[in-house]
Amino acid sequence: MNSKKYKDVLYQMRYINDLRDMVHSSAEMYGEDTSFLVKDKPRGEYRPITFTQLKEDIDKLGTKFVELGLKDKKVALIGENSYKWVVSYLAVTNGTGVIVPLDKELTGIELHNLLDRAEVDAVVFSGKMKKTVMEVIDDIEGIDIKVDMDAKEDSEDIRMWDELLEEGRVLLEAGNHDFTDAVIDREAMCALLFTSGTTGLSKGVMLSHKNISANVYNMSKYVKIRKPGGGLSVLPMHHTYELTCHVFTAIYQGVFVAICEGLRYIQPNLKESGATVMLGVPIVFETMHKKVWKQAEASGAADKMKKMMALSVRTKMFNKPKVVKKVFDKIHSSLGGNIELFIAGGAAINPDVIRDYEALGIPMIQGYGMTENAPIIAVNRDYYSKADSVGKPMPGTEVKIINEDEEGVGEIICKGPSVMIGYYDNPEATEEVLKDGWLHTGDYGRFDDEGFLYICGRKKNVIVTKNGKNIFPEEIEALLMEDPFIEEVLVYGTIDKRDGDVIVRAEVYPNYDNLKEQLGEITEDGIKDAIKISIEDVNDKMPAYKRVKRFKIREEEFEKTTTRKIKRTGGAIREEDDE
Repeated sequence: MNSKKYKDVLYQMRYINDLRDMVHSSAEMYGEDTSFLVKDKPRGEYRPITFTQLKEDIDKLGTKFVELGLKDKKVALIGENSYKWVVSYLAVTNGTGVIVPLDKELTGIELHNLLDRAEVDAVVFSGKMKKTVMEVIDDIEGIDIKVDMDAKEDSEDIRMWDELLEEGRVLLEAGNHDFTDAVIDREAMCALLFTSGTTGLSKGVMLSHKNISANVYNMSKYVKIRKPGGGLSVLPMHHTYELTCHVFTAIYQGVFVAICEGLRYIQPNLKESGATVMLGVPIVFETMHKKVWKQAEASGAADKMKKMMALSVRTKMFNKPKVVKKVFDKIHSSLGGNIELFIAGGAAINPDVIRDYEALGIPMIQGYGMTENAPIIAVNRDYYSKADSVGKPMPGTEVKIINEDEEGVGEIICKGPSVMIGYYDNPEATEEVLKDGWLHTGDYGRFDDEGFLYICGRKKNVIVTKNGKNIFPEEIEALLMEDPFIEEVLVYGTIDKRDGDVIVRAEVYPNYDNLKEQLGEITEDGIKDAIKISIEDVNDKMPAYKRVKRFKIREEEFEKTTTRKIKRTGGAIREEDDE
């Protein structure tokens, strides 16, 4: 469903004061409904966990954590997505310690540095992370409590998660209310999140109960998950996009979260869980999109599918879910047969991918945010969206464009209850981005006449020509990525030695499989010629100052963050090389 008649419709949602209020009110309202779907063994069956059990487990573990002296302390959390991960997070924050979720994909050196910088007093980790964690904390003072979420027994130095849960139950039954009666200061830091920034040293974002709960509450006025239903948790939970927008929002709205077994199991897990919603970064949806077209071409159905999709768009068939689902039954079945909404975030997505999913009867929207705003700043409504836009500012969040150019493009700043407290132990960086309560995002964007926000690129990536023209590398990259011969690309500026002006340059990692499939075995020069033609096709769509003048070929993928963003190094304008 995508209709302008819903442009001003907001869902009426209950107010929540903090994360404990979120858990308690949902347990009261949804009690025996399924909150989580988990697997006890790989490729096994999903087992339901109710909202009542979720609350009870948080209370048990939290009571034990407080008894261990972790009130007002920092606790690191490292591991794969799991029910125990979520319980651990809320057992710390609701009791009222500070949780420090860390990326399990970080190197040992990076983990060591962040644990040291955060000054944690305890660490909770998965069995798979045990060896790494024990190695990196060996010379860090003050980490006295170590908890293994998967241990089958206590050891001398490491506590067993299940045993702590049981000990917490005993304490509760004996009348210990230190956790359940803890007074929550909703303005104080409850989570310390290190950004996975594509450049520079990661910063520690300090978020409060108010920041996170306001994001969940206000976002839910735009997007509502229908019951019975729920989502498949694919992205890492240490990332605020997945945790706030999916896990906490599902708990708040009373729907289930199914833990995905890994990216290659997305399709079977969608079917097994009956998930109706999935959040993902662009590469997840773009990969699935490519598979759909590849299968259609292999079966000879691609031309027919294109015609039916064009008909779907022309007749707005996507506003008749039962009809469009029947027409594209095979595709819906391959995605479990229950999908009602895809949500993209974390990076820019090709809007044509969104349009294609919508034509196939799979509604898809995108949003925009950053960890510093817990994270959502703007998002499309589930019933009224624009594929090219990240939506309208979230209720309660004010968004402005400052220092606009003649096209209305300028820096995005925002103000509201989800804006972070600041950067941990870094007042200088805090002062740079927080000014009079306004968060300066470092992103460039513009509004259309309906108030929809469009992202143009990162301020630090903008290439400025001698005559003052702004070139957004992300815009050119998006166009180049549409070419089947280009797998990854990075665009930046270099100084032309002839006239001293800035010219646009691209570094390309080709899609070698597609090149081989379409052109057969080709030489290095042949690959260069093919990519040159691809770039020239894109250049024809752009004004002269934006055209890619030089390029070089990469043999390996670009280094990426764990959210699959290419790490940009070297700045917007770099020294020319001889390649």
